[in-house]
Amino acid sequence: MKAAHSDRQPEPVKLPRSAEAPPAIELRHLRYFVALADAGSFTRAAERMFIAQPTLSQQIRRLEEIVGAPLLQRRRDGVRLTKAGAVLLDASRAVLSLVDQEVNRTRQAAGLGRQRLRVVVPPGLPDALAVEAASTLRSAAAAADVEVVWIETALDAEFSPIRERRADAGLGWLTAGPEAMPSPLDVMSLAKFEPDVWIPFSHVAARRGTISLVEMAHMDVIHGPRRAEPGTYDAWTRVLRTVDPRFEFSDPPLRRSLQMNLAFAATADRPTAVLTGPSVIAGSRLRLIQLPRPAVTHEMVRVGLEHHPLAATAALVWSGDLPRPLQQILFDTAESITSPGLAHQVESELKKAMCLAERRRAALTAPSEPLLVTFRSGDVIRDHRAQDVAAASSDF
Repeated sequence: MKAAHSDRQPEPVKLPRSAEAPPAIELRHLRYFVALADAGSFTRAAERMFIAQPTLSQQIRRLEEIVGAPLLQRRRDGVRLTKAGAVLLDASRAVLSLVDQEVNRTRQAAGLGRQRLRVVVPPGLPDALAVEAASTLRSAAAAADVEVVWIETALDAEFSPIRERRADAGLGWLTAGPEAMPSPLDVMSLAKFEPDVWIPFSHVAARRGTISLVEMAHMDVIHGPRRAEPGTYDAWTRVLRTVDPRFEFSDPPLRRSLQMNLAFAATADRPTAVLTGPSVIAGSRLRLIQLPRPAVTHEMVRVGLEHHPLAATAALVWSGDLPRPLQQILFDTAESITSPGLAHQVESELKKAMCLAERRRAALTAPSEPLLVTFRSGDVIRDHRAQDVAAASSDF
């Protein structure tokens, strides 16, 4: 008798759990996780990634399941990384940066595009320095067929956008020695700068042209806001607190405008100074000269800070993980800027701009009452009268 033919399919063989393929982490998981860590909340991260918040939450939970450990602490005011989450965040940034770089290299090899160099330039840099650095970098990048992508944003003392691989390089301020920079950052110093200090014309320090740190610490000082230059803001706060432990800067009342700040300082209830960001080459000697009172200063005068306690070093910083050709472009740029001839040119341009501005203001206002104003050595100022207005205006 024939055996009955069975139409049933054989059952699949169940492999031991250890032999199953482990769940895979996808790049989108890492991108979502980095976006969430940067944004600090699911709502803001979902908006930045252009996805629905439930989708983001689901993908983060999936990532935690794959890793096998919680990566975030969900709090009412946002999210905070766990110890495991902090480790994965650093690894995620490294992986995503490497993938982006290699994709760019692949496209370049296929003739589909050029390598990119993402460079941060903070908005508060002195124009002469920013222009010199940007033009030199563009020339070096063009010679190597590299595209420069400019990013205008503030840089903190740790140069976080570069350390977190959201940018490749940046031009900013060092408030400590280059050896204090965290890994994997490389740095080349360019020049040391210090701020300008403006005080009321009636202040005793106005006549001698300099003010001590103690005198300034006992005034209200308009400076900032912190988000504009967090590195120098925090470093200079620490210096002033050596004199007054409770010292705090006053934020500009309306906007980051020197003339607006001077107007508020001049009409304040108590003696108020205005402290700019790093703006002039450190160590320039000061001298007093007679000028007509410019209306735009609101009876405030510029003075030097004795012994130069507040300073910051302009530096070009980049990631040491960049491909060698990109690092060479940055090194060559920094080396060109720090050569004696170009450093002198930056200082000359700063002095020239200051000189022309004061000439024009003096010519346009020309009141009879004189005013003591401080200038760096080497400035040439003439006493323009009303008939010289046209000549002064032609300089701009």
